[in-house]
Amino acid sequence: MKKHFWWISCISVILFTSVIGWTPVNATKNTTTFNAAPTAKELFAQYVNTVYQTAGLQQAGLDVNVFQKALTGYLNIKSTNKLAQNSDIITVVDFTKPSRVKRMWIIDLLNKHLLLNTWVAHGQGSGNDMATNFSDANESHQSSLGFYLADDIYVGKHGRSLRLDGLDAGFNTSARARGIVVHAADYVSESAIAQLGRLGRSFGCPAVSPQVVDLVINTIKGKSVFFINGNNPNYTSKYLNENVFASFTSPDNSDVADSVKL
Repeated sequence: MKKHFWWISCISVILFTSVIGWTPVNATKNTTTFNAAPTAKELFAQYVNTVYQTAGLQQAGLDVNVFQKALTGYLNIKSTNKLAQNSDIITVVDFTKPSRVKRMWIIDLLNKHLLLNTWVAHGQGSGNDMATNFSDANESHQSSLGFYLADDIYVGKHGRSLRLDGLDAGFNTSARARGIVVHAADYVSESAIAQLGRLGRSFGCPAVSPQVVDLVINTIKGKSVFFINGNNPNYTSKYLNENVFASFTSPDNSDVADSVKL
């Protein structure tokens, strides 16, 4: 009798344990949480962060939001087939920073590498140490914000120079007519900063030091993206359209051209 009772007790325990551990299939489907795949915008943000960290852009003083804006423009411009097929170089100029600091960055997106961080001048009509006023008007002697293509080389009054084609209507499309180019200037130097407390100023051109002008020109010539950022609440650009993120697929691909289906 005791043996019979012992078997009944064992079976009861097994059944009770099974009931506790069992969950209906429908209940499992309703309670299981699946990790959603990242959105295209999230993938793009991951890519921005990867390049930003790998290239050491934070240490070089480039704000991540400015870099993201520049890269958004790069993707949009590339989608219009305005760039050379193998163009993976972008130049970022940030005129929210004083002229005393190195505020030009040339970045190789393919290799996630900072090629150059250097000084760059703004127009004398835009301000002294800080550029606060911007214009696309002829004879304004002001810098112009927005996206450009760094195009062809010529030799002019400043020596070997690089023409810029403005892409943002109402903000910089008069660049060719105004003669806004990358050129060398002696007033872009440490000695100028020591003497004036700032760089000298141009007539609106993003002028650089004679020591780096050939490196700059040779690196960015031939239709690469050149972006000038500044404090102007009225600045808008069709190249900041975030719909382009929908084409972004892989933040880990070293070649941004392959990361975006164009």
